[in-house]
Order: sequence, then C-alpha cells, then structure tokens
Amino acid sequence: MDSVKQPQPASATGTAGAARKRIGIFGSTGSIGKQALEVIEANADKFSVSILTAHSNHDLLIEQSRKFRPAAVVIVDETKFQLVKNELSSLGIKVLAGEKALEEVAEMNNYDMMLAAIVGFAGLKPTLKAIETGKTIALANKETLVVAGDIVMQMAVQRRVPVIPVDSEHSAIFQCLVGETRNRIEKIVLTASGGPFLGKKPNYLVNVKREHALQHPNWSMGTKITIDSATLMNKGLEMIEAKWLFNLQPRQIQVVVHPQSIIHSMVQFEDGSIKAQMGLPDMKLPIQYAMAFPVRIANDFPRFDFTKSSQLTFEPPDIRTFRNLALATDALHRGGNLPCIMNAANEIAVFGFLKNRIGFLDMTEVIERTMERLTFIEKPTLEEYFESDAEARNFAATLINL
Repeated sequence: MDSVKQPQPASATGTAGAARKRIGIFGSTGSIGKQALEVIEANADKFSVSILTAHSNHDLLIEQSRKFRPAAVVIVDETKFQLVKNELSSLGIKVLAGEKALEEVAEMNNYDMMLAAIVGFAGLKPTLKAIETGKTIALANKETLVVAGDIVMQMAVQRRVPVIPVDSEHSAIFQCLVGETRNRIEKIVLTASGGPFLGKKPNYLVNVKREHALQHPNWSMGTKITIDSATLMNKGLEMIEAKWLFNLQPRQIQVVVHPQSIIHSMVQFEDGSIKAQMGLPDMKLPIQYAMAFPVRIANDFPRFDFTKSSQLTFEPPDIRTFRNLALATDALHRGGNLPCIMNAANEIAVFGFLKNRIGFLDMTEVIERTMERLTFIEKPTLEEYFESDAEARNFAATLINL
C-alpha cells in the first residue's frame, strides 16, 4: 500500500513570541475570506493582512481594505478599478485590476501565507505563482487540485511549500495524521451532510429551484459550493482533492453520509484503528487551524456537547439519485484530464442553474455529456489542462445555450 504525505510544519512565524504571520487572502469577499478576516481580527497579535482580492464586490473590498490596511488589493472586474483606486488613494494601498493582477500580487514578497479562497478554476494560476515563490498555502479552493493536482503537488514538494487544507473534511484528515508519520493509511472516510435533499428521489428533485438548493441544513457557504453540496458534486471534488493532498489511491477513499456534520472526516490505519476529528460545523475552526498551524490557539467558538446530542448517524450515499458523485468517482479512477473536464462542466452547469436556465437534474446531464464528448488525455501538461478547461466550458455552455 502506498505511503501518504504527512503534515509538515509551516513557518514558525506567528507562533507565540514571534512576529505576526502576514496573510494574503485571495477571495476576501467570499464566505471563506470574510470568516478568515474575523479570525484575523480576533487574533490581531498573531496575524496581519497584506493582500486582499475580490472579483467584483468593490464595496466590500473597499470596506475590508480600510479596516485591515493591506499593502495591495486586486479587483478582478476592471470596470471597478477606478472606483476602488479613488476610495483607497489616501491610504497608500497599491490597487491593481484584472485576472493577471492576481498572479502579480501572488508573486509579491510582502506576505507569508496565501489563503487560497478564490472560487473555482480561477484560483489555479495565482496559487501556482505563490507556490513558485515559496509561500505557504492554506488551501480553500479544492478546484485547484481537482484540475491539476499532480502538477500543483509536485511543485509544492519541489519548492518545499506546505499545503494546509482549509476544507473542513481535509482539515479533519490533516489533523488526524499529525503524529502518524510512520503509519500507513488503510483508507480515509469523507463525511457528507447529504445536503438539503437527503433522502429525496428524482421525482422530487426535478422541481427543485435555486432558493431550495441554497438552503443548506448545517453549513454557511457561498452559492457555488452550496449547490455542489446539494448535488453531492462537492463530495466528488473532495475525493479528488484528497487523492492529491494525501497521496492516496482511489480505493483508499470512501464517502459516507453523516447528516449531523459533527464528525468532519476519519482516517482508518492498517491496524483497523480509526481517528476522527469532531466539532460543531463552523468553517472558522479549520480556517484558524490552517493559519496558525502548527499551533492551536484559543477561541470562543461554540463547543459540541455530547450530553445534549441525541445521535450520530451514518449511511451510504445514494449515487443512483445523486449521479454527480458517481461521475466524480469515475473521474477519480480514470484521472488524466477528466477531473478537469468534469470541474469545468460543473462550473458552467451550476452557473446555468443559478441563472434559472436549467433544472436541478439537468446539471448532471450537462456534466456527463461533456465528459463523454471531450478528448481524454492520460498525462496532460499544464497547458493541456488549460485547453481542456476552456473546451469543456465552451461545450457545456452550448448545451444550455449560454
């Protein structure tokens, strides 16, 4: 059985008695970015903000910049550049615009850790630039590893860059592996809440609207990941991410539905022992853990009370109804550029659903047809990943007349 990459300590910067760890938040106006800033504000003696980036939410970016005073900000939507620049001109903050600017600031030397929280494929290029320059990565963007995990992790190993997961499931596995360097993994178990439609069948799902799908029972997340959770695609993406993060074979990765979202994931070792990481569903906990690693820092987050919990339940996922998970499992096993194609088609399908262009079940059809149509490449180059992504988006868009 293959050995697994074990967690390695990040820079000691930010530990007790040391200088504050300088954080670059790529995607600061999204759900993860906003919660990360809450963690930083509560631990101002340990962290500072050097970079903030946003796609188009210029009002919130300006508000965050005034409060945290980063050295540089990026607004990807170039039509908002002058607005942001004018508002921040008196603060000495460097303001840039456009997608290329994300890569430019990722290469800067004014921060220690990138919190990679840009949604989707757009997070890949700046993350690669940060790794090239030796920055520690707190990874909240699972698509970066789904699309090009082999290249990203190989570069991280070569540059000796720690990649610390922020997803609650991968953070759980990471935490379970601390101190287990010499012990082999038999399998990991990724837990899934089941989303808002747990137990529902296709005759119900055919009528689901965006407002229903955005009502997650346990987690507060951005719109894209909430829809992915409702279709179980999120869990499929997490399987592929786990493969690369922890150097696993597909047979070592299992998904189980756990509606209470108290056990965030588990590791079973070759002796049969199982370690689980537990806690109330709150993304600020894995965000804080990643930013402060290897130190745990105190907080006032709510605590789980075993005496008040009635039960923890587990069941297999319904992949006949939620076929996205079956498609992702196929992509996990086949590898190559298929996960990249699947991810691109999924991003377009989710966009189409959120715009009320297609139905809930139609998302799976779009993804499946795109995966069947595009050319499979067993060992793609980085350029071929970019080409596969573009081709898959174009094809998926034609299916829903975007």
